[in-house]
Amino acid sequence: MADDFILDTDDLERRMDGAIASLRTEFASLRTGRASASMLEPVMVDAYGQKTPINQVGTVNVPEPRMVTINVWDKALVGKVEKAIRESGLGINPQLNGTIIMLPIPELNEERRRELTKVAGQYAEHARVSIRNIRRDGMDQVKKAKGDGLSEDDQKFWEGAVQELTDKYIKTVDESLETKQSEIMQV
Repeated sequence: MADDFILDTDDLERRMDGAIASLRTEFASLRTGRASASMLEPVMVDAYGQKTPINQVGTVNVPEPRMVTINVWDKALVGKVEKAIRESGLGINPQLNGTIIMLPIPELNEERRRELTKVAGQYAEHARVSIRNIRRDGMDQVKKAKGDGLSEDDQKFWEGAVQELTDKYIKTVDESLETKQSEIMQV
């Protein structure tokens, strides 16, 4: 019965891809001293009675390396967008110019850079834990199949496949972290 056991490695891989995608989103929200439209993704504006992403109330542009501008479409929302940015914790002070909000990106000092690298490390560790949890799910499926009569050779094969997949994704997390930390520490 268990001789026809095939582990759904595509499902495990899809879930691990999700952990990597989540990590990249978290990394994008970290300020590196350079302007980036993605740094505003977590900011939500209280518009029309609900929380709305900034890119749905205006056009976000990066006209120069240390400046982000938001051209708000509805004049009535300019104050709300400004308030959302101030309260977001990004440490950016918005400047109004009609319906355009300018966000000058200040230089990061050494201490702040070190804090951001630690935060990036925490994000990476969360991704590693997620990947290990997915690995555990895969190993549990193999153990259950062994209980149903899967041969020991097949068990070793599937456990090896799950571990190989896990190692590949953990390596991706480590490489992403290294890249992000060097980007943050770059002056």
